[in-house]
Amino acid sequence: MIREEALRLGFTDCGFSKAEPLHEDAERLRHWLEKGHHAGMEYMAGHFAKRTDPTLLVEGARTVISLLDNYYTSRKQQDPEAPVISRYAFGRDYHFVMKDKMKQLFDFIAGQFGEVRGRIFVDSAPVLERAWARNAGLGWIGKNSCLISPMAGSFVFIGEIVLDLELDETRVPVHDHCGNCTRCIDACPTGAILPDRTINAGRCISYQTIENRGEIPQELKGKFVSRVFGCDICQDVCPWNRRAREHHESGFEPVPGLLEMTRQEWYNLDRSKYERFFARSAVQRASLEKLKDNLSFIL
Repeated sequence: MIREEALRLGFTDCGFSKAEPLHEDAERLRHWLEKGHHAGMEYMAGHFAKRTDPTLLVEGARTVISLLDNYYTSRKQQDPEAPVISRYAFGRDYHFVMKDKMKQLFDFIAGQFGEVRGRIFVDSAPVLERAWARNAGLGWIGKNSCLISPMAGSFVFIGEIVLDLELDETRVPVHDHCGNCTRCIDACPTGAILPDRTINAGRCISYQTIENRGEIPQELKGKFVSRVFGCDICQDVCPWNRRAREHHESGFEPVPGLLEMTRQEWYNLDRSKYERFFARSAVQRASLEKLKDNLSFIL
């Protein structure tokens, strides 16, 4: 019943898993942090216990509901010489789009079961979202570290609702279909994808163009392939994204005029245009000054 409502609200998939500590994932996270592959994202090392145990986020937590929201579009920026931004940043900030629908789903659950305590998470708290989606049977974690849904590919946002309500699990393991394929690893221009299905953030274009508040290492000069905010390269080459279908979420529709921006307009970006195109966008994660620094770096 909950899954049917989630699909009615526009989510791509919905699954359920038992709220319990993620011991194996905690070890992988610890190993990744010890190697310093989180680069400047010190927050990844914070709240380690909460990040790996949802019962510390919600008192009495019994269930984690994982939700996928497809954002794929075949639409592209029209000027082939324009700086490139990731598809997920074409429309309204996904945090708000997903949370709006997740609040409706939470209210639906409360209406069916009475008083329910829980919290909604969309990439906004210490939650291992891909691990929970995997545990709920929604996909597997690919070699590029993205969750890959067998029905939708990897162009999906992930959200969780952690509840004190006990629900049946949908924990049917999804087979790892990456096999011997190394297309994502081979395509990464900076060599950021590691053999253990994690990312060396210090070499990742997404990290460098969004999270890094310092100077981008000169050793990466000339390797960004015109990416100015985020990067889709490892997803674009994934055979499983041949299954990707156009999203039907109005909130993810490109901001009018964004895809028509020319290379010259990008390099003349000012405060007025920044606010016009990105006031409600995930690009707000990077300030105008950061975008300008990125533009200079890829020039």
